Amino acid sequence: MKTLPVEPTGAAINIGARLRGVRQTQRMTIDQVAELSGLTKGFLSRVERDLTSPSVSTLLRLCEVLSIEVGTLFEVPETKLVRLEQAPRVSLGGDGITEQLVTPRSEKRVQMIRAEIAPKGTGEAELYSVDCELEVLHVIGGRFVLVLPDQRVELEAGDTITFPGREPHSWENESDQTAVVTWTLIL
Repeated sequence: MKTLPVEPTGAAINIGARLRGVRQTQRMTIDQVAELSGLTKGFLSRVERDLTSPSVSTLLRLCEVLSIEVGTLFEVPETKLVRLEQAPRVSLGGDGITEQLVTPRSEKRVQMIRAEIAPKGTGEAELYSVDCELEVLHVIGGRFVLVLPDQRVELEAGDTITFPGREPHSWENESDQTAVVTWTLIL
């Protein structure tokens, strides 16, 4: 049986940046990793900047110190694209609002909803809450009012506000122009 000659792609696998990301996620300093692995800070710095490649045994030692499987450094991260024109419409209530889910339906950690609110559009008359840990409201264009139990927060293009997801709230677009906002729900 003949084998297919496969030429290398030449695409570099930058494991150093991934190692640095893991180290930082674990809140470890380069000094700590150097001490635990028996490697020098200078060498680790060069590895993390992908200026040098560690040997297999050194890579195994680093992965042991960082408590990760070697294979995870070579995994291709899963990415999913949602184009606005294909984003499904959702309805969380209110008048004069068009909402689209711009994160994949299968995403269980976060949801982002893009909304266009017509002039004088309003949310529910009664304050409501969303079943999530945190809400992030960002105003892309126009003006927008977030109504909370004890205050009304007037927002304009570029403003972002975060609040607990279970905080009762509603909203209004008191202006004569369309407002465009994103609601990011951390689940």
